[in-house]
Amino acid sequence: MSSATDLQQGIREHLGQFSLHVLLVFATGLTIGSERAVVPVLGREVLGVQSLFVVGSFVVSFGFVKGILNLYAGKWGGEYGRKPVLVLGWATALPLPFVLIFAPNWAWITLGNVLLGVNQALTWSMAINAKIDLAGPEQRGLAVGIDEAFGYTGVAVGAWITGVIAARTNLRPEPFYFLAIVVVLAFLISVVLIRETVQFARVEVEDEDHHDANLPFLAVLRRATYGDRTLFAAAQAGHVEKFVDTLFWLAVPLYLTSEGLGIAAVGFVVGVHSAMYFLQILTGGLADRIGRRPPVVAGMFVAGAGVLGMVLVDGYFPWVVLSGVSGLGMALLYPNLMTVPGDAAHPTWRAEGMGVYRMWRDTGYGVGAILIGLSMEVASVEAAFYAIAVLMFASGGIVFALMEETHPDFGTHEPPAPAPETTGPSGSED
Repeated sequence: MSSATDLQQGIREHLGQFSLHVLLVFATGLTIGSERAVVPVLGREVLGVQSLFVVGSFVVSFGFVKGILNLYAGKWGGEYGRKPVLVLGWATALPLPFVLIFAPNWAWITLGNVLLGVNQALTWSMAINAKIDLAGPEQRGLAVGIDEAFGYTGVAVGAWITGVIAARTNLRPEPFYFLAIVVVLAFLISVVLIRETVQFARVEVEDEDHHDANLPFLAVLRRATYGDRTLFAAAQAGHVEKFVDTLFWLAVPLYLTSEGLGIAAVGFVVGVHSAMYFLQILTGGLADRIGRRPPVVAGMFVAGAGVLGMVLVDGYFPWVVLSGVSGLGMALLYPNLMTVPGDAAHPTWRAEGMGVYRMWRDTGYGVGAILIGLSMEVASVEAAFYAIAVLMFASGGIVFALMEETHPDFGTHEPPAPAPETTGPSGSED
């Protein structure tokens, strides 16, 4: 095994590989962003889907597949290394553009999004774990912020580019030619240029003697779900905040087109929301200085207010502004929620612990799509906005009440000792 001296951590020390992982997470964002503005409208206007609940089914399939595979991606990344899982994720995406181009009905789109869920789970999980491996504990928040900033900038750019292509040509196949180029290039970069980083996480253990090292996988699952009140607060907040992302993927394009906006303008409004995530470079670094809890609490309420405002205003410019407000809230909370399990986990099970958090977070896509679809079907599109805003405010209240600070320098959170049985979301396990 390499020694700690041989494996010095730091973003500057590994700038080449770190930059490649930034490029790949940007490509991951481009991949999902390519569906954001175009696919819901494609379902309604080309494939003849009338039910708003059925339109949401393609996000449901994506969310549950991505959420569950996040759980195992972390486990596989710890056992087999980051690179093999990353390559598998990009290989899975290779058929996706062809499914979107040739799908004869909406069922094919829904099944195709299973491939998207696998791709996003494996590639984004490994991208963030690799960045944390390379950056080390002192730059963990900055690494997560950079990862999420460039990933969601990719989402914004993908939504904008495909919206413009669709406006100038057709809803398909032209926008998905762009997607095909992205997927092929990312696959080749992963195979040829990326090097393994799991050894950096393993070498952190050499100077550590924590009582909770080498936890069994089920024990990690219990702890990161409900055995620790801070991690419980992070998991539920991550789950609920994905409702906002789902809203901008599913309901916002349908709402804005019904209000008379063209597809290119819709792509811009949706893209502004995701573009604000670029601020995670600042908010992740900020949390390294002031702690994780303050930006998380603020972000939950700001994002909820932005969602609520979308249906209280009328007009292109106000929608752009409120889209940006909700995106600002997400930029505050998003990287710092993810850093919480990174702080609280021992290096030997950090990937698995973050996988548990990401599982609960991204199943929020599926649950959110069901809630949003039912709200639109039973009541109205506007009702979905009200429902998600209320849930964000309630979830933010739980974070405020239960989450302790996890920053390694001045945090108040102490991980509980492992035990075979747990009683619920508390600060200790009994």
